[in-house]
Amino acid sequence: MKTDYHIDEKLVNAYKAGDKRALATLVKRWHRLFCDKAYWLVKDKDAAKDIAQDSWAIIINKIDKLKEPKQFRYWAYRIVCNKSTDWLRLQSKKQNKIVVHDLNIEGSTSTYSENEELRQIVLKAINALPIGQKKVIKLFYLESYSLKQISDLLGISVGTAKSRLFHAREKLKAELYLNKDKF
Repeated sequence: MKTDYHIDEKLVNAYKAGDKRALATLVKRWHRLFCDKAYWLVKDKDAAKDIAQDSWAIIINKIDKLKEPKQFRYWAYRIVCNKSTDWLRLQSKKQNKIVVHDLNIEGSTSTYSENEELRQIVLKAINALPIGQKKVIKLFYLESYSLKQISDLLGISVGTAKSRLFHAREKLKAELYLNKDKF
Protein backbone atom coordinates (compact mmCIF):
# COMPACT_ATOMS: atom_id res chain seq x y z
CA MET A 1 0.00 0.00 0.00
CA LYS A 2 2.84 2.35 0.83
CA THR A 3 4.28 1.76 -2.63
CA ASP A 4 1.00 2.84 -4.26
CA TYR A 5 1.35 6.26 -2.71
CA HIS A 6 4.96 6.46 -3.85
CA ILE A 7 4.07 5.38 -7.39
CA ASP A 8 1.39 8.08 -7.59
CA GLU A 9 3.79 10.62 -6.09
CA LYS A 10 6.49 9.80 -8.67
CA LEU A 11 4.01 9.91 -11.56
CA VAL A 12 2.48 13.23 -10.47
CA ASN A 13 5.92 14.80 -9.99
CA ALA A 14 7.08 13.45 -13.36
CA TYR A 15 3.99 14.89 -15.08
CA LYS A 16 4.49 18.24 -13.38
CA ALA A 17 8.08 18.15 -14.68
CA GLY A 18 6.78 17.69 -18.24
CA ASP A 19 6.69 13.92 -18.76
CA LYS A 20 3.43 13.32 -20.69
CA ARG A 21 3.85 9.54 -20.38
CA ALA A 22 3.43 9.88 -16.62
CA LEU A 23 -0.09 11.19 -17.20
CA ALA A 24 -0.87 8.24 -19.48
CA THR A 25 0.31 5.89 -16.73
CA LEU A 26 -1.86 7.67 -14.14
CA VAL A 27 -4.86 7.33 -16.45
CA LYS A 28 -4.17 3.61 -16.93
CA ARG A 29 -3.87 3.16 -13.16
CA TRP A 30 -6.96 5.10 -12.16
CA HIS A 31 -9.46 5.53 -14.98
CA ARG A 32 -11.27 2.23 -14.44
CA LEU A 33 -11.46 2.86 -10.70
CA PHE A 34 -12.86 6.35 -11.30
CA CYS A 35 -15.52 4.87 -13.61
CA ASP A 36 -16.38 2.28 -10.95
CA LYS A 37 -16.60 4.92 -8.21
CA ALA A 38 -18.83 7.14 -10.34
CA TYR A 39 -21.03 4.17 -11.27
CA TRP A 40 -21.33 3.19 -7.61
CA LEU A 41 -22.67 6.69 -6.92
CA VAL A 42 -24.88 7.37 -9.96
CA LYS A 43 -25.90 3.85 -11.06
CA ASP A 44 -25.66 4.79 -14.75
CA LYS A 45 -22.81 3.29 -16.82
CA ASP A 46 -22.75 5.94 -19.54
CA ALA A 47 -22.96 8.77 -17.05
CA ALA A 48 -20.17 7.18 -14.98
CA LYS A 49 -17.87 7.13 -18.02
CA ASP A 50 -18.68 10.78 -18.75
CA ILE A 51 -18.09 11.72 -15.12
CA ALA A 52 -14.71 9.96 -15.11
CA GLN A 53 -13.75 11.77 -18.33
CA ASP A 54 -14.86 15.14 -16.95
CA SER A 55 -12.95 14.40 -13.75
CA TRP A 56 -9.77 13.78 -15.76
CA ALA A 57 -10.17 17.18 -17.40
CA ILE A 58 -10.29 18.81 -13.97
CA ILE A 59 -7.42 16.68 -12.66
CA ILE A 60 -5.20 17.62 -15.59
CA ASN A 61 -6.04 21.33 -15.25
CA LYS A 62 -5.47 21.42 -11.48
CA ILE A 63 -2.73 18.85 -10.90
CA ASP A 64 -0.15 21.63 -10.58
CA LYS A 65 -2.00 22.83 -7.46
CA LEU A 66 -1.80 19.40 -5.77
CA LYS A 67 0.49 20.08 -2.81
CA GLU A 68 0.93 16.47 -1.69
CA PRO A 69 1.39 14.30 -4.82
CA LYS A 70 1.26 11.11 -2.74
CA GLN A 71 -2.35 12.10 -1.87
CA PHE A 72 -3.34 11.92 -5.54
CA ARG A 73 -5.76 9.05 -4.94
CA TYR A 74 -7.85 10.92 -2.34
CA TRP A 75 -7.70 14.21 -4.19
CA ALA A 76 -8.81 12.62 -7.47
CA TYR A 77 -11.54 10.52 -5.81
CA ARG A 78 -12.91 13.69 -4.25
CA ILE A 79 -13.15 15.24 -7.72
CA VAL A 80 -14.96 12.15 -9.05
CA CYS A 81 -17.36 12.21 -6.09
CA ASN A 82 -18.06 15.92 -6.55
CA LYS A 83 -18.73 15.46 -10.28
CA SER A 84 -21.04 12.52 -9.47
CA THR A 85 -22.93 14.61 -6.94
CA ASP A 86 -23.28 17.41 -9.49
CA TRP A 87 -24.68 14.92 -12.01
CA LEU A 88 -27.18 13.55 -9.47
CA ARG A 89 -28.27 17.07 -8.54
CA LEU A 90 -28.79 17.91 -12.21
CA GLN A 91 -30.84 14.73 -12.76
CA SER A 92 -33.00 15.59 -9.77
CA LYS A 93 -33.63 19.09 -11.14
CA LYS A 94 -34.48 17.66 -14.57
CA GLN A 95 -36.91 15.19 -13.01
CA ASN A 96 -38.56 17.95 -10.97
CA LYS A 97 -38.93 20.08 -14.12
CA ILE A 98 -40.64 17.16 -15.87
CA VAL A 99 -43.02 16.76 -12.94
CA VAL A 100 -43.67 20.52 -12.70
CA HIS A 101 -44.20 20.79 -16.46
CA ASP A 102 -46.78 18.04 -16.33
CA LEU A 103 -48.29 19.42 -13.13
CA ASN A 104 -50.79 22.00 -14.28
CA ILE A 105 -54.22 20.52 -14.24
CA GLU A 106 -56.26 22.05 -16.99
CA GLY A 107 -60.02 22.21 -17.09
CA SER A 108 -61.61 20.59 -20.10
CA THR A 109 -63.87 22.57 -22.43
CA SER A 110 -66.47 19.81 -22.55
CA THR A 111 -69.51 19.98 -20.31
CA TYR A 112 -69.90 17.46 -17.51
CA SER A 113 -73.38 18.11 -16.02
CA GLU A 114 -74.17 19.59 -12.62
CA ASN A 115 -70.80 18.45 -11.22
CA GLU A 116 -68.90 20.79 -13.56
CA GLU A 117 -68.94 23.63 -11.07
CA LEU A 118 -67.64 21.33 -8.32
CA ARG A 119 -64.94 20.04 -10.67
CA GLN A 120 -63.85 23.61 -11.44
CA ILE A 121 -63.73 24.46 -7.72
CA VAL A 122 -61.58 21.38 -7.02
CA LEU A 123 -59.23 22.11 -9.93
CA LYS A 124 -58.87 25.73 -8.84
CA ALA A 125 -58.15 24.61 -5.26
CA ILE A 126 -55.54 22.08 -6.42
CA ASN A 127 -53.80 24.64 -8.62
CA ALA A 128 -53.74 27.09 -5.67
CA LEU A 129 -51.80 24.63 -3.49
CA PRO A 130 -48.09 25.21 -2.84
CA ILE A 131 -45.99 23.48 -5.50
CA GLY A 132 -44.78 20.67 -3.20
CA GLN A 133 -48.30 19.78 -2.12
CA LYS A 134 -49.64 20.09 -5.66
CA LYS A 135 -46.97 17.66 -6.91
CA VAL A 136 -47.84 15.08 -4.27
CA ILE A 137 -51.62 15.40 -4.79
CA LYS A 138 -51.27 14.99 -8.55
CA LEU A 139 -48.87 12.08 -8.33
CA PHE A 140 -50.92 10.31 -5.64
CA TYR A 141 -54.45 10.79 -6.97
CA LEU A 142 -54.09 11.41 -10.69
CA GLU A 143 -51.04 9.27 -11.47
CA SER A 144 -51.67 6.58 -8.80
CA TYR A 145 -48.12 6.61 -7.42
CA SER A 146 -47.49 5.20 -3.95
CA LEU A 147 -45.99 7.42 -1.25
CA LYS A 148 -42.70 5.53 -1.60
CA GLN A 149 -42.66 6.11 -5.36
CA ILE A 150 -43.46 9.80 -4.83
CA SER A 151 -40.66 10.15 -2.31
CA ASP A 152 -38.20 8.55 -4.73
CA LEU A 153 -39.42 10.62 -7.67
CA LEU A 154 -39.28 13.95 -5.83
CA GLY A 155 -36.18 13.15 -3.79
CA ILE A 156 -37.97 13.61 -0.44
CA SER A 157 -38.57 11.27 2.48
CA VAL A 158 -41.74 9.20 2.72
CA GLY A 159 -42.60 11.19 5.85
CA THR A 160 -42.37 14.45 3.91
CA ALA A 161 -44.56 13.01 1.15
CA LYS A 162 -47.14 11.93 3.76
CA SER A 163 -47.04 15.35 5.40
CA ARG A 164 -47.50 17.18 2.11
CA LEU A 165 -50.38 14.90 1.17
CA PHE A 166 -52.04 15.45 4.57
CA HIS A 167 -51.71 19.26 4.42
CA ALA A 168 -52.89 19.34 0.82
CA ARG A 169 -55.98 17.30 1.75
CA GLU A 170 -56.71 19.62 4.67
CA LYS A 171 -56.48 22.69 2.42
CA LEU A 172 -58.71 21.06 -0.17
CA LYS A 173 -61.28 20.11 2.51
CA ALA A 174 -61.31 23.70 3.80
CA GLU A 175 -61.75 25.10 0.28
CA LEU A 176 -64.59 22.67 -0.47
CA TYR A 177 -66.26 23.52 2.85
CA LEU A 178 -66.12 27.23 1.99
CA ASN A 179 -67.75 26.51 -1.36
CA LYS A 180 -70.29 23.91 -0.15
CA ASP A 181 -73.26 26.16 -0.92
CA LYS A 182 -72.33 26.18 -4.62
CA PHE A 183 -73.12 22.51 -5.11
